[in-house]
Amino acid sequence: MKDDRCVRFLQWALPQMHMRWPGFRKVRRQVCKRIDRRIKSLGLTHIDEYQHFLETHADEWATLDSLCHITISRFSRDKGVFATLADAVLPELIRNISASDGDTLRAWSVGCASGEEPYTLAVLWQTELQPRFPGMKLDVTATDADTQMLKRAREARYAFGSLKELPADLRDRVFTRQDDTYLLDADYRRDVTFVQQDVREAQPDGRFDLVLCRNLVFTYFDDRLQSELLSRIIDSMTDGAALVIGIHENLPESTDRLESWFDKQRIYRKTNSRHGQRLSPDSPPA
Repeated sequence: MKDDRCVRFLQWALPQMHMRWPGFRKVRRQVCKRIDRRIKSLGLTHIDEYQHFLETHADEWATLDSLCHITISRFSRDKGVFATLADAVLPELIRNISASDGDTLRAWSVGCASGEEPYTLAVLWQTELQPRFPGMKLDVTATDADTQMLKRAREARYAFGSLKELPADLRDRVFTRQDDTYLLDADYRRDVTFVQQDVREAQPDGRFDLVLCRNLVFTYFDDRLQSELLSRIIDSMTDGAALVIGIHENLPESTDRLESWFDKQRIYRKTNSRHGQRLSPDSPPA
């Protein structure tokens, strides 16, 4: 399939699924290859026929939606974000929870794919935070719409490419090598629960002290859907909770319900009476 034809098709189809073309520009070839395979499986010959097929078979839109799920994930992706979480954000959240007589930090990983993000948080917690705050527990809910991704996440077995940003000593400490794959040790999996859920349709119960919503909602969805989901996400956060988005993402609109905490890392904090003063991006770690 020629690239220009697929681009025109995506520019037509994506808005009808409340997705935005700019988010797919760099990953279009991956999506176009999937669409090409789907066209052939239907016995069609070119993408114009597939467009007509979509117009006459409403249930095919769900299949196309699944073909547009992009997964680019690895452990400790964007190291500076996790460093800031460890040095400043998580200690502050822990202190707030302790001040309210709580003993568990609840986190939500949105669009967790094959588990690298929530497991990175769990490894960070056990290796750096738990020794400093032994009375505090971590509870991570990781959601994704893709059943195959979740199956891989629960298996917690990865190729080296997913681990290449981890220091070698940490990798050897938390993974067991088995032939050409690396299995995350059970101790680092126990704090993470995986749930099949499409953020556009549902979200996990309860309220969260930390929400990781990176490289999904604010990259691929259109502005109206971004605003709607942002409101729901903020509703799910406790007062003073942190929201982390992708370092190349921007929130769809300004809101007085969030304040910038560490702008360079795209970390925000839900405003409340205890946090009336905005922190500058280079405020010193707590």
